[in-house]
Amino acid sequence: MGLTLKQLALGTSLLAIGSGAGLIATHYVSKSGSESLAPPLIRSAIQTSDSPTTPPPNFIAAVVERVGPAVVRIEVSRRRDGKGDANSLLKRFFGQQRPDAQPDENGPAQRGTGSGFIISADGQILTNAHVVAGADTVQVLLEDGRSLTGKVVGMDPVTDVAAIKIEAQGLPTIAMGDSTKLVVGQWAIAIGNPLGLDHTVTAGIISALGRSSIEVGIPDKRVRFIQTDAAINPGNSGGPLLNDRGEVIGINTAIRANGQGLGFAIPIDTAQRISKQLFNQGKANHPFLGVQMGDLTSELRDRIKRESDQNLEVTQERGVIILGIAKDSPASRAGVQAGDIFRKLNGKSVETLPEVLAVVESSTIGQAIPLELMRGKNIVTVNITPAEFPKMRDE
Repeated sequence: MGLTLKQLALGTSLLAIGSGAGLIATHYVSKSGSESLAPPLIRSAIQTSDSPTTPPPNFIAAVVERVGPAVVRIEVSRRRDGKGDANSLLKRFFGQQRPDAQPDENGPAQRGTGSGFIISADGQILTNAHVVAGADTVQVLLEDGRSLTGKVVGMDPVTDVAAIKIEAQGLPTIAMGDSTKLVVGQWAIAIGNPLGLDHTVTAGIISALGRSSIEVGIPDKRVRFIQTDAAINPGNSGGPLLNDRGEVIGINTAIRANGQGLGFAIPIDTAQRISKQLFNQGKANHPFLGVQMGDLTSELRDRIKRESDQNLEVTQERGVIILGIAKDSPASRAGVQAGDIFRKLNGKSVETLPEVLAVVESSTIGQAIPLELMRGKNIVTVNITPAEFPKMRDE
């Protein structure tokens, strides 16, 4: 038996709330009429302005006017005990109860709020899984004042994406952007309902791309997060992160509890891929190998030497080491052993945990792939067949 995850995992606490930002900026147009620094929506406003003396709206105002009606407030009610217990479900997702889930003084339920956005005119809505986890009832509040009952079509705790459906027609929608083309330093705009304050708008920049779930502090997620210098507050979770064209590029989801000015969003390309499965089949499928892994560091090597009960021989200076094998898993059936170090997976060299997870996520359930391992001083090759990610059991 290898080291347990509790023995070796070095996690950080995370507050499961959404993204906003605190940086407001202005673009200028020169007296000569140059618009090279203005985003597309500002250029459009300048070109269509009826009066040359009327200042054009800034691009943030233009985005809000265009997108705001498609951003919704989500109110949920949960049982405090039993199968739908909010504490157990939210603790499973993020290690703690969300701070915006408050007890109902008139009964045994807990109530919480979050944000979401409409992606189809007939009522398809995206939000975070942790916003609706364990919900008995879901109410969706539209900008026009209507409150409609929402049905949770499906949710995926592995990526923290949830799909909601309301019965309505002709609803405003948000255009999808392309999160694969983002660059660090470009504008990021967030609209949500922090602290119960409906349709609050904040703005900032994209601070970094491709942050792993381990870096963010939630190692059980399979997301390469967008980092933004967002001002994060409870209630923003599930709201859209937008570019300067008003296209959604991410779903605001989390902050580091021990940091300030660090917000994270699920890339919209990931969210779209998962949401299609949720709307079509009520769940999302994720390939699963059944191993506990860690990036090999000098500290981890020392801990393995001190604490391992198997006298593991670690000869590599870097790489991804297997710390434990789940019983009756694809890894156990393939003959993978604790202490093995990944070299190649499905023909691709892998040296970090995010690289391993990316290859696993792109693999096909039930289709064998080659796995090359370093075992002590020997190279071992096995075929491993990813299985479907196990369903989480209620605690």
